[in-house]
Amino acid sequence: MIDLKAARAEPERTRAALERKGAGEAFDRLLEADETWRSLVPKVDELRGRTKLKGKPTPEQVEELQQVKAELKALEDELAAAEAERDARALRVPNPPHDDVPDGATEDDAREVRRVGEPPTLAEPRDHLDVGRFDMERAAQMSGSRFGYWVGDTARLTLALYRLALDRLAAKGFVTVLPPVLVREDALIGTGAFPSDEANVYELPADGLYLAGTAEIPVASMHAKEILAPEELPLRYVAFSPCFRREAGAAGRDTRGMFRVHQFNKVEQFSLTRPEESWDELELLLANTEELVREVGLPYRVVVLPAGDMSSASAKTYDVEVWFAGQERYRETASISNTTDFQARRLMIRMRGEHGPELVHMLNGTAVVDRMALAILEAFQGEVPDVLRAYGAPDRVAR
Repeated sequence: MIDLKAARAEPERTRAALERKGAGEAFDRLLEADETWRSLVPKVDELRGRTKLKGKPTPEQVEELQQVKAELKALEDELAAAEAERDARALRVPNPPHDDVPDGATEDDAREVRRVGEPPTLAEPRDHLDVGRFDMERAAQMSGSRFGYWVGDTARLTLALYRLALDRLAAKGFVTVLPPVLVREDALIGTGAFPSDEANVYELPADGLYLAGTAEIPVASMHAKEILAPEELPLRYVAFSPCFRREAGAAGRDTRGMFRVHQFNKVEQFSLTRPEESWDELELLLANTEELVREVGLPYRVVVLPAGDMSSASAKTYDVEVWFAGQERYRETASISNTTDFQARRLMIRMRGEHGPELVHMLNGTAVVDRMALAILEAFQGEVPDVLRAYGAPDRVAR
């Protein structure tokens, strides 16, 4: 959540930034609730002070004390309700975007940073369904639409891609993690996925658990409520996990093939840093992803997402979009974000500072995801990049 003390000090500047994410009114409602809560605090403190008597009270003082305690109980209940309302409204306010982030709310508003590589010229490009081996019909019979089996060489190609990413990042000092994919609500609130992205999360109500849409969610909670030593930072993790999304609101979009499905696998980078180092760390995570895309030989471009198209938690997000030869267009395969202290404030992750505990900054970024394997199938039409053969991929994908 946002720094409410800082927001009170500069309400107009904070509101202007949040308006770029479409959250100006949510911020107004938060300030109203905060003002209500703050107006009650001195009244409660005053009544609490009146309950402290020195010496043996007189009968009149006892009677007055009983009245004061009754008033205090009612006012404390009102204060607790006001605090709960303030906190609930705070959860609806996103992280303000960085000044460098462009305005807008659609992919057309993204700012292109660079393009790398030339898209191949293919006489008759085939899409991934025609190159690789997938079985969506049998998956649909078992699980419903937007699920699919990866079969044979296609599965081996994809597993090799995950291993490549895990090895490359481990060599750079990232600690490998295989996290749980079932999480409690606190983990989703802590990362900002709740309440902003509730519609896309699968719930297991009988167990009070949810399926995570990204390894970012369980990995972010690894250090919840901890105070870290400054010399430990940065903490860098690389996690592999299956991911689950309901894709609510995506009806009719990318219905062909495996591009937009409910279950997929991903290798995710995650960092906890000192605040002054987080923007350099963002560039590092982006560079790691770009290296992997270049290593498998895919043309790509990097864009900065506009304010209205970022996640609730992000202050700045880069997307890496690789070339899909079958679609003849760039498509997003990785997002790399700096959430500054937004997630750390919710999860209470701090470091020991000179003047007491202070919040760390937290960042996340896709290394590779299933979609990149689809792009490889389309770009090379069944041939496999040499680097993946060392990790068990076939020389050529057979259907």
